[in-house]
Parts: sequence; structure tokens; C-alpha cells
Amino acid sequence: MFNCTLENGTERDMRNTPYAPVFGSVMMLGLPLNAVSLWILLRCHSLKSPSVVFMVNLAISDLLLVISLPMRVYFYATGTWPLGDKACICFTMLFRNNIRSSSIFITFITVDRLLAVVYPLRSRHLRTTSNAMKAVVLVWLFVLVWNIPESVEFSRFLDKNNESTCFEFCHKLPSTLAYFQPMLVLTMLAVNIVSTALVSWTLHRHLNDSARINNKVNVMMIFAMNLMMFTVFFLPVSLIVIFESWRRARTPLICLASVNCCLDPLLYYFSFDGFWKRKEDVDTSVARE
Repeated sequence: MFNCTLENGTERDMRNTPYAPVFGSVMMLGLPLNAVSLWILLRCHSLKSPSVVFMVNLAISDLLLVISLPMRVYFYATGTWPLGDKACICFTMLFRNNIRSSSIFITFITVDRLLAVVYPLRSRHLRTTSNAMKAVVLVWLFVLVWNIPESVEFSRFLDKNNESTCFEFCHKLPSTLAYFQPMLVLTMLAVNIVSTALVSWTLHRHLNDSARINNKVNVMMIFAMNLMMFTVFFLPVSLIVIFESWRRARTPLICLASVNCCLDPLLYYFSFDGFWKRKEDVDTSVARE
């Protein structure tokens, strides 16, 4: 059995048509925000700190998601898919890869902030650009390798149905693949919760350090935003496979998950005191990172 029920074509078209303007709005907002953020990160901050490396790759992940949205808009507006099975698999994987890579990169940012705040001296040999680059390469390889078995299962799904069900792919149960994403997101969420608690406790101990109180507020904003990303955008859509009652809300939850790409630029802003300044004006701030 598949873990969701496919509707007939007419009913599906009527139910899905309102999702086209939602995905269109996310695309129109997410493309310029992430493109400008990526340009600023590379031009003003370079790749001189681990956090910048992770944020650059997070912005790239969001842009890949945005690239996949025009075809979702077309699909939900017309109820047809004109590009064939392989293109359908490709665009679906772009969306799924965003949730997986984004959850990992956001967790890396959280752990990097944890080490910088709680273990600033002992973590210097770990928090290097070289180590961040290696971690990023491993993440992308991990995500791409996982696409192989999932794409094979998706191809079988399309063979049994038709191209009008392109973005309605459901894992076949029982399937290890079906539970990979929820386990990944739950694990990353646990790391974020523990890291937030440790950083909050550390900052509370040094609350009287008024010279850096503004920086403390920004640090806690980063952790709060990361937790929101998981609990609001990543977790609900990932738990569909576990909670059967959520399956009818599958497409609305996918819409909600896509909004994460519009909010990630706020994370970059709160991460740097001089986000909009040129590189020579923020060298000191980057060195602190």
C-alpha cells in the first residue's frame, strides 16, 4: 500500500489549484532574497569562517528549491505534467533535498555557534574553514547518494500511475526510505534543542557583560529561528509518513515547508553585526565568528 490515497483527476485539480499562487509567491519572494543574500555573503564576508561556509551552502540549497517551484506552479495550475518522468523525479528530489540539506546546514550553524559561545578556545582547531568545507562536501554527497534508491522507488510509482500524479509521490510501505527523512529531522531537531539550552545557560551566566549584550540578543535570535525552522517547516511535512491522519494535509504541509527558503535570509542578517557592510568594514566581526 502507498501511504497516501490518490484522488481522481477532476477532484485533484479542484483541490490543488489554490496551491499554484502559494508556490508562485514563495518563488517570487525567495529568488531575490536568496540571490541577494548569497551575493552579500560571498562579496562582503567571503568564506573566512565556518558559519559563512554553511550559510552560503544553505542559500544555494534554497535557490535550488526556488528553481523547482515554477514547475510546481504549472502543475498545480493546470493539473498536467509536460516534461516526462525523469524531469518529474528531478524536480521532486530538488524539493526533498532542500529539507534534508537545509536541516543539516542549519544544525551545523547551530553547533558552530554553540562551540563559539560555550567552548571558544577549545573549539578553535575544529571551527576552521577547511573543516567546514569538508563537512559541506560530505553533506551534499550524502544527500545525492540517498537520491538514488528514492528515485528508483519514485520511478516505479510513476510507472504504476501516470504523470498527472507527479508531485503526489508516496512511499510504498513498509519502506526504510519512508522513515529516513523524519528520523533525520528529529535527530537534527534534538541537536538544536540541546545546543540552544547550553548556549542560553552560558549567556545567562554572563548576563552582566553589557559590552556584548546586543550580540547576545542576536545569538539567541539565531537559535530561536533555527528551532522555528524545524518545528514549523521541516517537522510537520516529515512526519506525514508516521501520522496517517496528516496525509490529507500533505500538499498544504509541502506549501508550508517551501516557505522556509524565504526566512533563511533573516538568519544571515542576525548572524553578522555588519551583514550589509563591505568586507573591509567587517573583518573584525568575521574574525570573531
